[in-house]
Amino acid sequence: MLRIAVTGKPGVGKSTILARAVEKLDLKACGIRAAEMLVDDKRQGFSIEDIDTGRKGILSHVKCTGPKLGKYHVNLEDLDSIGAEAIRDALSCDFVVIDEVGPMELKSDNFVRVVEEVLDSDRPILAVLHRSSKHPLAQRIREEFEVLTVDEANRDDLPEIIAGRFR
Repeated sequence: MLRIAVTGKPGVGKSTILARAVEKLDLKACGIRAAEMLVDDKRQGFSIEDIDTGRKGILSHVKCTGPKLGKYHVNLEDLDSIGAEAIRDALSCDFVVIDEVGPMELKSDNFVRVVEEVLDSDRPILAVLHRSSKHPLAQRIREEFEVLTVDEANRDDLPEIIAGRFR
């Protein structure tokens, strides 16, 4: 069973690599995608989307309530009702996409539990992993997955390399 995690500096293109790799595959990918929420070119937070249903919510925002992380507050309600549910539902798909396992997502015990369930399954997984998280779940992913570090030199080639491995 194939499991790949991409990691790297913020803004290097990890989420874009995941999306492009998934586009190249003729497989049903389910799970979550995160994206920046910009207002006047300033990041105000991150959205979270169920890849299968298209259902969207707010992962974190400067004006949310919830656990604080830097200038953002993590929206545990959407993280659990959209994020964790999408990952649990992904067990019925060809492979699971998790964008991302990072400090915001790790604020939810429910999210952590669901990702652990997926790791215990036989599903192939493609994930974005925060580069320096010491959380036990992040450590487990580092031990069990092939981890690819994204940089400016390899980011254009990685989607095809990853898609090729999943084919």
